[in-house]
Amino acid sequence: MTDTTRNTLYFTFIAALIIGTGMMTSWNLAITIMNFGLISAIMALGVNLQWGFAGLFNVGIMGFVALGGLATVLISMPPVGEAWAAGGLRVILSLILGAATIVGAILAYGALPKGRIRTIGMLVILVAGFFIYRAVFDGGVQAVEAVNPANAGYLGGLGLPVLLAWPVGGVLAAGAAWIIGKTALGLRSDYLAIATLGIAEIIIAILKNEDWLARGVKNVVGLPRPAPYEIDLQNSATFVERASGLGLDPVTASTLWVKTIYAGLFTVVLLILFLLAQRALHSPWGRMMRAIRDNEVAAEAMGKDVTARHLQIFVLGSAICGIAGAMMTTLDGQLTPGTYQPLRFTFLVWVMVIVGGSGSNLGAVLGGFLIWWLWVMVEPIGLWVMQTATSGMAEGFWLREHLLDSAAHMRLLTMGVVLLLVLRFSPRGLIPER
Repeated sequence: MTDTTRNTLYFTFIAALIIGTGMMTSWNLAITIMNFGLISAIMALGVNLQWGFAGLFNVGIMGFVALGGLATVLISMPPVGEAWAAGGLRVILSLILGAATIVGAILAYGALPKGRIRTIGMLVILVAGFFIYRAVFDGGVQAVEAVNPANAGYLGGLGLPVLLAWPVGGVLAAGAAWIIGKTALGLRSDYLAIATLGIAEIIIAILKNEDWLARGVKNVVGLPRPAPYEIDLQNSATFVERASGLGLDPVTASTLWVKTIYAGLFTVVLLILFLLAQRALHSPWGRMMRAIRDNEVAAEAMGKDVTARHLQIFVLGSAICGIAGAMMTTLDGQLTPGTYQPLRFTFLVWVMVIVGGSGSNLGAVLGGFLIWWLWVMVEPIGLWVMQTATSGMAEGFWLREHLLDSAAHMRLLTMGVVLLLVLRFSPRGLIPER
């Protein structure tokens, strides 16, 4: 069997799973799975750039996805005028002072002679800058968060079209990745993993606790949408007439149409990123990255700047994860920092990359769709299997209750079994790197 035939069968199988879900349950669920599968495939592409191309073990994916979600709020939500008037300028001024303190310390490090004078000078700048920053920042934050805290209590955004938030989410994640990479990429691979995981948790902690930024755990709801609202479609006589012609009620038809619009937008983004990743993979740059991945010492001996190339691809992969995070928040219509969990936004994405095929962009896309479908559907299927298997047991029988309760753990069990099977029978993934 040729590679093309095998890959076609794989994706035909994925299509059959989604279509079968629509026929057996509901098309609403099927399109929802497809939308999140598209987003998951984009995340997997970003991680595949870092690991498959360069061998960078990044387990802080969750943080970059969250930054993409934050970008959606900062770009699309309207500014809160009262909050800006109360303390917005003080908050911005304090952030500038904080950045100036760091820059001042860096300049002092380069200008002062090595020794005690340099150490004392940097400490003076950092300590003085910190207290000045906090003096300005704390008052501004208190004033902002006191403005209608039940519905606002934050600065809001720029009020721009939400689609602009997607590339901005990538830029924001890329900026954070550059800062992280400048300090962490010099570490050994296992230390890099620990560092990125810790930094991701710091990002989530900031989103949860800094209400002035994005309302913290109060959540930002009602984000603008690139698709029409269902209620507007239901009030449209033309749309209702078309839905009736298809034998659909307006509520179902409007929901399906809106989700289909999202699916079209997400597909366009995935295709663009996939084509760019393929071009990069087969370019001299891509061959250089794989050479560095396979043997850093030999690549350095050939004159390649390994650290600079690692930083470059770390930033690119993180930017793709940021774009996916902005898309997901747009689809959800809200930013909920409490939902960002490493299991969903880091380790599940790694399973997608490993199962699909590390180093293969097509494999990353396949893994994104397959693992997400399993993540959503395994639990209800497992519950049905347990109910069928225990249908002959008496009500309240301990074994029946135990088996029914265990259905809730089918997701984690299935992910482990799938990962073990792939590593045993196809260790390079379903679509291995060529």
